[in-house]
Amino acid sequence: MTQELIGTDLVAGTWTIDPSHSEVGFTVRHLMSKVRGTFTQFGGRITTTTDPLDSIVAVTIASASINTNNEQRDGHLKTADFFDPEKGGELVFTSTAVRGDADGYVIAGDLTINGITKPVDLAADFLGVAVDAYGVTRVGAEATTSISRKEFGVEFNVPLDGGKLLIGDKVDITLSIQATLG
Repeated sequence: MTQELIGTDLVAGTWTIDPSHSEVGFTVRHLMSKVRGTFTQFGGRITTTTDPLDSIVAVTIASASINTNNEQRDGHLKTADFFDPEKGGELVFTSTAVRGDADGYVIAGDLTINGITKPVDLAADFLGVAVDAYGVTRVGAEATTSISRKEFGVEFNVPLDGGKLLIGDKVDITLSIQATLG
């Protein structure tokens, strides 16, 4: 395994996302407030090289692991109205490019939900590399994006008085990731 430094402390290699120290979350408008939730089953790999802009990111999320702390709502989210189990039970992100910007990095890639694939850009921050108390090398990063759920075939809604809708179209997604080397 290559142990070349990238920048000041990022090591080239393959990193495995550690779900017990990571979170995949989302926020969507419901009436006048926002509902927050997470996916509890996910995994992936980050492959870094001597040039961080050549890095590759692949993440798979089990849609059935959605958790909004409301059993009835979670049950509805696991139906064809939202995450259609007949079209595929996973959300998949695969990077196509990484570029630097003034605020950190942008990870461009393809996001697949319900069998529909669309390009998305994740605004990413590299949080550093550290060796934990057990001698395991870890990398940390956070990434955010916003998507239109309708673009992914998630169109369920309830019309309200005044032409309003129960659920917003915009979904904010946040990934807070720790990954281990090797």
